[in-house]
Amino acid sequence: MTANQAPSPEDRAAGLSPTARRFLEEASQAFGRGQPGIAERSLISALALAPKNAEVHMLLGIASQMQGDHAKAVEAFEHALRLRADDAPTVMYLGISQFERGAVEQALASFQRACELAPQMTPAWYNLGKALKVQWRRVEACQAMERVLQLDPAHMLARLSLADTQLSLGDVAAAIANYREVLRRQPEHPEAWFALANLKTEALSEQDVTLLQRAFRKPGLAADARIRLGFALAKALEDQAAYAASFEVLREANTLKRTQLRWSAAEEHARVDAIMSAFAASMPAPLDPTLGHEVIFIASLPRSGSTLIEQILASHPQVEGADEITDLPQVLDEESRRRGQPFPQWVAAATAEDWARLGRDYLARTARWRLQRPRFTDKNMLTWQYLGAALAMLPGARVINCHRDAVETCFACYRQLFSIGSHFSYDLDDMASYYNDYVRLCHYWQQRHPQQVLDYSYEALLADSEPQIRRLLDFCGLDFDPACLAFHQTSRTVLSTASAAQVRQPLQKSTARAAHYEAQLAPLRARLQSTS
Repeated sequence: MTANQAPSPEDRAAGLSPTARRFLEEASQAFGRGQPGIAERSLISALALAPKNAEVHMLLGIASQMQGDHAKAVEAFEHALRLRADDAPTVMYLGISQFERGAVEQALASFQRACELAPQMTPAWYNLGKALKVQWRRVEACQAMERVLQLDPAHMLARLSLADTQLSLGDVAAAIANYREVLRRQPEHPEAWFALANLKTEALSEQDVTLLQRAFRKPGLAADARIRLGFALAKALEDQAAYAASFEVLREANTLKRTQLRWSAAEEHARVDAIMSAFAASMPAPLDPTLGHEVIFIASLPRSGSTLIEQILASHPQVEGADEITDLPQVLDEESRRRGQPFPQWVAAATAEDWARLGRDYLARTARWRLQRPRFTDKNMLTWQYLGAALAMLPGARVINCHRDAVETCFACYRQLFSIGSHFSYDLDDMASYYNDYVRLCHYWQQRHPQQVLDYSYEALLADSEPQIRRLLDFCGLDFDPACLAFHQTSRTVLSTASAAQVRQPLQKSTARAAHYEAQLAPLRARLQSTS
């Protein structure tokens, strides 16, 4: 949510004593300096003199909101509205704090009411659009952001949000046009450049390279901006076949990103060892072997074809694509907190009843994905680590272990700036370690659950698509449907911005990149081969 600075209407001090006015002015100055705590103290003094002044209550709510105390903010805004009903800014600010507290439906109602009360109030429409987007109401979110831009064509955050939402809905051309419009207005905008490059399907020009180089080398640039521009510039240079220069920029951006993160290959290796050890003993027989038959897990590393596999499956009339949902790790995290032990330490103590309880919890959490279709996919990027638990919880589920050539996988991750997680991907040695741990754990699951885990090659799918798609559907217990062959025509929301444009196209027979970087990737190849 976007909370604006405290408003300063001219009539704010109307009806106040000179002393109360002075306190209000002190609060206004404190807000201007970004000191909401000091503003709050002045407002409390003003409130003692004018307890029924709606403006003071509203500003107290803003002070609490700026300090992160949204429960207190809601109370103040509601008090202000009892004194001054239907004040659009107060209703909007109430919506912001409701949203931050998780009361999303209440927040949406507040934003919609604010827009009705003040149709020209840009922040109300913007916050409405953001809330709708989070609630998967993407078409309505686009409409709200388009309204923002009608009111303020220079609202760059709204234009970027609109473009991202258009992309998730498959309107790639409109998204590109909006990213380009941001860059026309602000030629060095790092988020717009990164979003445009992240489409993968949009080639960047020589002129783009020139603009990106200027922006990337600008003195005093913040680290996050330089990283985003670096990944975009690397893509632009690759599009111009300047492979050596592209890799050097990519190395620089990755190195800078790696300094911001904490990740240990040794700790990750130990975690995989612990998981394999925890599931080495025989698991209790499931109470209901069919529990979870609705679920199709897609286990893979990033950039290995998981979005493509989901798009194919979600083109089937029986399957909903849920994308990278977090319900499985959340269920396991909550069980870890309940037991006072981290996963997988408690696995040996879990009974058949425990696993069934966790499975039912997962199915209850994911019920929204079965409202229209009976089956759904879950392609969280950590699923490969949790497969033992997932199949203990949901013995009727099916798992697609989707993998790609080792060097191509590692390099594709190295070329990708992830929005969250994937801290292993910003150093090729780290990436190789992570890949090797993925391979050995997935091999372990394949041996333990040969009937429930399908070993599925991305390259085989590209080389001979129809037989491989039929094999995929057969493993999942789905009848063949021609729509799965024309998956790129399926209309659905795709949240992975790195793949959203790619899955709108027919299968590309070759997506390999590593051949252009043989010398630069030689150490990576050697590292992967030494442990294979």
